Amino acid sequence: MDALIAEFPRFLGGFFGTLRICLFAATGALLVGTALAGARVSPVPPLRWVGTSWVTVFRNSPLIVVLFMFAFGLPQVGVTFPTLNGNAFFWPGVAALSAYTAAFVCEAVRSGINSVPPGQAEAARAVGLTFGQTLGTVVLPQALRTVVPPLGSVIIAMIKNSAIVGAFGVTGELFSVDAGNTALGYSALSSLTGVAIAYLVITIPAGLALGVLERKTEVKR
Repeated sequence: MDALIAEFPRFLGGFFGTLRICLFAATGALLVGTALAGARVSPVPPLRWVGTSWVTVFRNSPLIVVLFMFAFGLPQVGVTFPTLNGNAFFWPGVAALSAYTAAFVCEAVRSGINSVPPGQAEAARAVGLTFGQTLGTVVLPQALRTVVPPLGSVIIAMIKNSAIVGAFGVTGELFSVDAGNTALGYSALSSLTGVAIAYLVITIPAGLALGVLERKTEVKR
């Protein structure tokens, strides 16, 4: 634990750096994944094709490949990302983690949509609501309550996957802190123990908060 004690400010900075990556990526993944789930159940074939293709490609690709594609492949076709405090890999890393996680969010939300009784959508259409209105005001509010547990698992997995983003080259987060401590001469075990504790500080409260949310939504059903 000598590295954690001696380099606590570095660990604290890495903790907040990882937390920032996770918050941006989780927000993007939830928004994109929910939109993709709507596309997958849409009556419009091109939208269903887009949703299915996204899930098939990203869910079956290693995250490190997705990271390389966003950081080095997209600039080759003219898609560039701004830098953050001189870090060119932050936004590509966040975008790749969001896109990758969105595929799993999509499938979780789609399973919730399919669990809503068909009569709900039929009743909405009977009173003149469009597909978008039916999905947004009738189906999704019921579906999202049933997918809190699987979504929680997806988000916690995303938090742990953020370590791969750090290993990819994003500076200022926990993985880079570990690499810096090792370079300063601290043992890898001591440094990695500090990193593991920091991840537990993020994931355990997240799991508890999701458990509370799950119980609240169960009561409202």
